[in-house]
Amino acid sequence: MPRRRVVIDHVTVGVSDLTRSRAFYARALLPLGFSDLGGMQELPVVFFGLEEASDFAISTAYTTGAPVHVAFAADRREQVDAFHAAALAAGGRDNGAPGLRPQYSDDYYAAFVIDPDGHNVEAVHRPR
Repeated sequence: MPRRRVVIDHVTVGVSDLTRSRAFYARALLPLGFSDLGGMQELPVVFFGLEEASDFAISTAYTTGAPVHVAFAADRREQVDAFHAAALAAGGRDNGAPGLRPQYSDDYYAAFVIDPDGHNVEAVHRPR
């Protein structure tokens, strides 16, 4: 099977309250191994990701007009479950409990939450 190539370097999502969203994502993404990597003094932005890569960011420099959908990869189904629980505990709203999503593929295991600004945030595990 060919190796999957990363096609997006990073994504920045507009938020209305950087402090509130920073707290939400710090808790929600922790089960996936992502951490708060800090921000930049020049811009109202906070980066999240693995130590070596700041793949996801939130910023008040972008408007929050239309909600976006972001799906984070999980290494195991247990991480999807933990993401869902952590995101709800951090103030997210349930948008799909952890479970198989056969409409996407037979082994697509995911959970969905709505963040404080209405963005649909997903954690997904797909064995490769």
